[in-house]
Amino acid sequence: MVALVIALALFFDFTNGFHDTANAMATPIATGAIKPKTAVALAAVLNLVGAFLSTEVAKTVSGGIIKEGADGIQITPDIIFAGLMGAILWNMITWLKGLPSSSSHALFGGLIGAAIAGIGIQSVNFDSLMQKVILPAIFAPVIAGGAAYICTRLAYALTSRHDPETGSKLTQKRGGFRTGQIFTSSLVALAHGTNDAQKTMGIITLVLIAAGTQKPGSGPQFWVIAACAFAIAIGTYAGGWRIIRTMGSGLTDVKPAQGFAAESSTASAILASSHLGFALSTTQVASGSVIGSGLGRKGTSVRWGTAGRIAIGWLFTLPAAGIVGALTAMLVKTGVVGVLIAAVAGTSAVLFMFIQSRKSHVGHHNAVEVEEAGQAVRFRKKKAMAASRANKSKDAK
Repeated sequence: MVALVIALALFFDFTNGFHDTANAMATPIATGAIKPKTAVALAAVLNLVGAFLSTEVAKTVSGGIIKEGADGIQITPDIIFAGLMGAILWNMITWLKGLPSSSSHALFGGLIGAAIAGIGIQSVNFDSLMQKVILPAIFAPVIAGGAAYICTRLAYALTSRHDPETGSKLTQKRGGFRTGQIFTSSLVALAHGTNDAQKTMGIITLVLIAAGTQKPGSGPQFWVIAACAFAIAIGTYAGGWRIIRTMGSGLTDVKPAQGFAAESSTASAILASSHLGFALSTTQVASGSVIGSGLGRKGTSVRWGTAGRIAIGWLFTLPAAGIVGALTAMLVKTGVVGVLIAAVAGTSAVLFMFIQSRKSHVGHHNAVEVEEAGQAVRFRKKKAMAASRANKSKDAK
């Protein structure tokens, strides 16, 4: 059972990767800063690196949300299995619909629902849940959106030019922001690895503690860190193109300066939360930043219908995953037959949603329509640049 739970946790980590690729790479793909395939490859590598940088969030998951150890509830691998099933199914449903919902909240919702149904309401540490999950979920997207709004206004104000004679605004090229997006989006991907990969590390640590193979209160072992890092990196490389389409062009029309501001705000919020051990929803932060950047640029608009759909997805994530987790927990309590039924039903549901997704395939070729002016940044070698200047000089002569 422990081996089954670990395998399921790593599969959840994989779904987390492709579900959250959009957080870092939707805006640079939309503005043409990075080619789609290059973007997901870069995000995968940086997610892998980021997963090794911190374990504070993993400790929050393994010892903060569910009371475990001598002074708490002895949660069983069966309950963790049920919680993961709730999280995975909700992740797949929202991916199919192209909704950037929170993988983190799906995980917490499934785990809490399973714990309440399988053990009792006393198994949940509601103080920790409120301080490290609920409150960050409310304030983080608002703060990130506000920061992105201010950064976007500043970016356009600092780069605007006026005709000295008439005082009218001149057309200003802001291609430098497109280059800057390569670095800010990379920072978001790195920050995502420091936060989201750790949630699965925490779950595996929790099941090892529940099985008695690791002492309560201890952090994740190295093999757990490495396995989770690679799982989320592979998932990221798979690309969550449906959600990339929603984040890249569904909320607002993103320009390079906006994307730069949104990515900077997202990275700052995620890195701060990782340092404090907050199990933040990186998806909520990224979405809030994109909306804030859209409000910050004059002449653009936010598609509030899409934003409303995303908000409804956020609202239902915890309870929906919790209900699935609770139902699965009731099933696995009946014994081995119940576990087998839950595993077969869950696998069938995942396969069904995957088959449904192939009927309207979304890939790197049609995820986001990039403007003709928004071509991927190419760093030319010095020799090539020198040759180009020499040719221009020769033509001038």
